[in-house]
Amino acid sequence: MALLQIAEPGQFQAPHQHRLAVGIDLGTTNSLVAAVRSGKAATLPDAAGRHLLPSVVRYLPDQGRVVGEEARAAAATDPLNTIISVKRLMGRGLEDIRKLGTEMPYRFRPSLQGMPAFETVQGDKTPVEVSADILRHLRERAEATLGGELAGAVITVPAYFDEAQRQATRDAATVAGLKVLRLLNEPTAAAVAYGLDHQAEGVHAIYDLGGGTFDISLLRLHQGVFEVLATGGDAALGGDDFDRAIALWFMKRHGIDSPDAGLQRDILQQACAAKEALTAAESVTLAAAGYQDELTRAEFEALIMPLVEKTLKACRRCLRDAGLKTDEIREVVMVGGSTRVPLVRHRVGEFFGRPVLTDIDPDKVVAVGAAIQADVLAGNKPDSTMLLLDVIPLSLGLETMGGLVEKIVPRNTPIPVTRVQEFTTYQDGQTAMSIHVLQGERELVADCRSLARFTLRGIPPMAAGAARIRVVFQVDADGLLEVSATEMQTGARSEIVVKPSYGLSDGDVERMLSDSWQQAEADKAARALLEEKVESRAILEAVRQALKVDGGLLCEGELKTLEEGIKHLDIALGSSQIVVVRKAREALTPLADAFAARRMNQHIQEALSGHKLSDWE
Repeated sequence: MALLQIAEPGQFQAPHQHRLAVGIDLGTTNSLVAAVRSGKAATLPDAAGRHLLPSVVRYLPDQGRVVGEEARAAAATDPLNTIISVKRLMGRGLEDIRKLGTEMPYRFRPSLQGMPAFETVQGDKTPVEVSADILRHLRERAEATLGGELAGAVITVPAYFDEAQRQATRDAATVAGLKVLRLLNEPTAAAVAYGLDHQAEGVHAIYDLGGGTFDISLLRLHQGVFEVLATGGDAALGGDDFDRAIALWFMKRHGIDSPDAGLQRDILQQACAAKEALTAAESVTLAAAGYQDELTRAEFEALIMPLVEKTLKACRRCLRDAGLKTDEIREVVMVGGSTRVPLVRHRVGEFFGRPVLTDIDPDKVVAVGAAIQADVLAGNKPDSTMLLLDVIPLSLGLETMGGLVEKIVPRNTPIPVTRVQEFTTYQDGQTAMSIHVLQGERELVADCRSLARFTLRGIPPMAAGAARIRVVFQVDADGLLEVSATEMQTGARSEIVVKPSYGLSDGDVERMLSDSWQQAEADKAARALLEEKVESRAILEAVRQALKVDGGLLCEGELKTLEEGIKHLDIALGSSQIVVVRKAREALTPLADAFAARRMNQHIQEALSGHKLSDWE
């Protein structure tokens, strides 16, 4: 018997059409694509049944390209045209890359976009273009498997990716022909997959150590809401660094200095294979450049121990940010291929005081979580109650007078978020204001990273402090920032979508945070000194302007005393001691107040002169 669809008169209800959406884990070493099919999320294999796609692209002389296993196989024989671990270069400037030049077998040159470019047989290729080739390959695999065009994708990024790195990832997706439904932090994606599978409520630690990045996130799972309490990590720390430690050990033992690109790539591949073998074996043999050596697991663990301890330092800081202790963490979820290393699992378990969870495939869990979120965002689950509350990794703010940073959106604020703050003009008759957007944890502009500058024009000329400038910071669910400024009297408006040309250099994020703690007292003192100087300069400016207009109200002795106070404060402004500046300001303030009172009386008398009380009745 046929089934009829019943609708209210005058209405048409089209049957729900399942939209094809995928989750993509764009990894440093390997990438995956996953989708929800028949209610279950799973990664999608290629024609050969392989789920993992090595994040490697080889450019060929005939304008062709090879992505994946075939490209990785040619890494040692064609190193300059075979790009590996491109994720570590996303959103970075050429100077940042040059610092790694001796460790990377490529030739770089600047591009018009401010990014570094790889010199290949097909011309210059930016990290965005290389990543786009990987994403395009995954898109084609998904469309072939699912049998149709994709409606969109959720792409995962490290929680510690900054503005530039997120923008670079979004740009790569656009080039690859993908509509980005959302950029999702990798630990949050893992929590989605883990939480829905286990229905485990409480606070969980997601320890995510991949090929090139490390993230630690603390999430509270409650009734379908995934709230990120705090996040930390290092955007330039991962399994690649384990490989490099082994390679340097091997080269040092055999006196190999400055190897060519092919030999360097060969040694790194041998090191990676040794690392993977030592997961189960107690020792392994390395052979390269005619040399052979044995590496034991104990020696390997000694090589990587400083790197593992560096991740635990970030875990300790993340707990402090969230106001939690290790005994308040319900479970620790291990994510990323590098968490297969026994030492990593052992030290993380020791740190949190409990066995870590390793029953989920650490390579696939991020892509699976992204696929679940993509299915929701595509509209295939209109009744879903899942809510993801990610956070921003570093504070966002504006430069104020004196080179100070006013934080508008503190780090670990849940996103999306909108914050509004009002500012005013500093000088009389000021008709424009420069807006300088910054990122970082320190108090001074010089110690934070500049993101963007723009100018608000059209401010009506008025007295200093009279104008009302409303500045709005909007951070979307992808962690991307837009800043606008509006003059409230005229409605004059200016705005900018913050899109830096390159990202933070290696270690900058960690340095920003550690410096903010180590230099907290010094920053506090420096800020207080600058605020004192700003206030003092404002008083000087006001008194000098008043003397030009009404200096005749003072007798010679009063004028001399006031001018001496001005001179004394002017000299004190050159001091680096707040007590000197404050003392000089406090000495001038009563003299300035007395002068201001006399001016007010004079102007009131002038206003009343020639009038009777009845004139105002």
